[in-house]
Order: sequence, then C-alpha cells, then structure tokens
Amino acid sequence: MKRIAVFASGTGSNFQAIVDAVKESRLHAQIALLVCDKPGAAVINKANEAKVDTFVFSPKQYASKVEFEQEIVNQLHSHEVDYIVLAGYMRLIGPTLLEAFSNKIINIHPSLLPAFPGIDAVGQAVRAGVKVTGVTIHYVDEGMDTGPIIAQRAVELVDTDALEDVEQKIHEVEHVFYPETLEKLLQE
Repeated sequence: MKRIAVFASGTGSNFQAIVDAVKESRLHAQIALLVCDKPGAAVINKANEAKVDTFVFSPKQYASKVEFEQEIVNQLHSHEVDYIVLAGYMRLIGPTLLEAFSNKIINIHPSLLPAFPGIDAVGQAVRAGVKVTGVTIHYVDEGMDTGPIIAQRAVELVDTDALEDVEQKIHEVEHVFYPETLEKLLQE
C-alpha cells in the first residue's frame, strides 16, 4: 500500500475527503503525514482527529525555502512517503522537493487548466463569465499549475450562480474526484 503525505494550508476539506475515502476503503493508501505551513490552520485539528502525524512549520522560521523544504524532505523520508498529495497547499513547490519526489507530487486545482491558473481560479472563472469550469488533477512541476494533466472533470455553471455557488459545486466535485483519481493512480 502506498504511503502519502498530504500538504495543506487551510481548512482541510480535501484532506478530510481523502481521510474519509481511506476510512471507507475507496482509497487504498496510508496517510503517513500532514504537512502544513500555517500553524493554527483548521486542517491540523482534522489530522489530529484522524490520528495522522503532522509536520507544522512556519516558513519565516527558516533562512530560506531550500532550508524548510529540506526539513520537509527529511520528514517525508522518515515517514517513508511514496507520494505527495497537495490539497490546498498555498506555496509553489521548489527544486528541493521536486528533485526528491520527481513525478510523485500531485495537485488539485479548481479550474480546467490551462485556463485560470494560480490563486482565485474560481473567481477568475466567474468574472470571465464562462459556462463551464471544473477541476484538474495534475503532476507538479516548477511552474504554477503547469504540470502534466492527470485528469479533469467539468462543472457546468448557470447565469444565476454566485461565487459561493460555484465554489460549492467545485468542492462537491473535488471531494469525490480527487480520491477516485488518487485510487487509480496509486494502484498503477
């Protein structure tokens, strides 16, 4: 069984969806570690409730990105992690992690990439007035949301959808689609 580390910075709704999928045997993986760059983030409580080890750090406590990424690599190796799964981790992954886990870092993004990369993808889609947006799961490379696409799922919008409605539709898809896609990927 593959061992994964989930990286998250916020509330942890995708982290919880992954925990639930493992618990319900829809995802055959072991969550070995939560990595969080925001002490006090709600995802930490979710990890504690799920009895998942955590590595919580503040980037400001390190002299450089290389230094904190090397500490993360050390944590990942000590937890025998096979894959990194990003779930709302709001940092670009740097060369230290990319080299240590080449083609083993997966991200979920709330748009149909290459449309609307970066932050506030849902807001970008709403402001652009698109009729279809969606969710992309992709490998991470050195760019922002530029890695090879693994899978995508469309989400149709209607004219009456407010930003909050679109966010809810996206989350509903993410919470099912991410575990499904991870299951396929990790069983290959």
